[in-house]
Amino acid sequence: MQTKMWKVDKNVDNLITYPQITKAADLLKRNEVVALPTETVYGLGGNAQSDEAVSKIFSAKGRPADNPLIIHIAHEQQLEDFIKDIPAKAKTLMERFWPGPLTLILEKKEGVLSELATAGLSTVGVRMPDHPVALALIEASGLPIAAPSANLSGRPSPTTAEHVRSDLDGRVSGILDGGPTGVGVESTVVDCTEEFPVILRPGGITEEQLQEAIGQIRTDPALSDPQKAPKAPGMKYRHYAPNAPLFLVDGSVEQIQSLIGGKQAEGKKVGVLTTVENEARYQADVIISCGRRDALATVAEALYDTLRAFNESSVDIIFGEVFPESGVGTAIMNRLSKASGSPIIMMK
Repeated sequence: MQTKMWKVDKNVDNLITYPQITKAADLLKRNEVVALPTETVYGLGGNAQSDEAVSKIFSAKGRPADNPLIIHIAHEQQLEDFIKDIPAKAKTLMERFWPGPLTLILEKKEGVLSELATAGLSTVGVRMPDHPVALALIEASGLPIAAPSANLSGRPSPTTAEHVRSDLDGRVSGILDGGPTGVGVESTVVDCTEEFPVILRPGGITEEQLQEAIGQIRTDPALSDPQKAPKAPGMKYRHYAPNAPLFLVDGSVEQIQSLIGGKQAEGKKVGVLTTVENEARYQADVIISCGRRDALATVAEALYDTLRAFNESSVDIIFGEVFPESGVGTAIMNRLSKASGSPIIMMK
């Protein structure tokens, strides 16, 4: 399969009729799959009402079929087609955070969406992305769009079109290049089907922001207990992993440096994931700073690009610093823990 790639200026007027948008929308209408930019990461979009299109998404990514997909819409009226009802707290969250990096789990109508997209569940995750190219493409297609991250399953999520091409060239019909994404980590997922909404996945909207909007909110026990099965899309399996094993270390620069030195003594090429504040304090084969510790939003924005950069360096092992689990730091640590797949090394 030849993958078409189109550059789109997100600032042009009337994006819905932009030639590249209409070409990509035509592919979606024919049940092909197209990668598109959002404010979080690039998504791999397909017609959420078509088993054929959804099957192509799973096939292109190599994603397990029991992993439900998030449905993307361009306006709230689309919800009337496939959502049973919208609880009051869900409406409040939509008013406050849509368009934006927030996915809401709602009860679905039967027989509208592909059962493959929802993994046969009675609920569906839905969001409205805050990116003009994504919104224009959804509007031009006239479809609800199922769109997981546009990467091979398990690899770091893509924050540029080049990341998508590196993973999926020849596996998808098209890629819309709308420039680098902004938030850098996926949307927050909130289950709104219970009396008190539950955070199933931390992301670009923080727990503190959600509490301010609707009051009491709970978190999925699986976020802190690895023995419990997670409910959120994309959280059941190991994700975001670089090629080399990543170990997170809760310790000082000096303690992390001792681990680096030990592996170098074994002849290993060692990488360290750090921040601007600490990068000059390490001696390692590859040192990559991932934003600033005093501005965690910059860490979130650069996280996946940093994990992919280690693949280019051919390191044998990576040691990574940990971050405070509050605000967007919760999402950062969630993604790093998934990328590592190993317990944090406690040195304090």
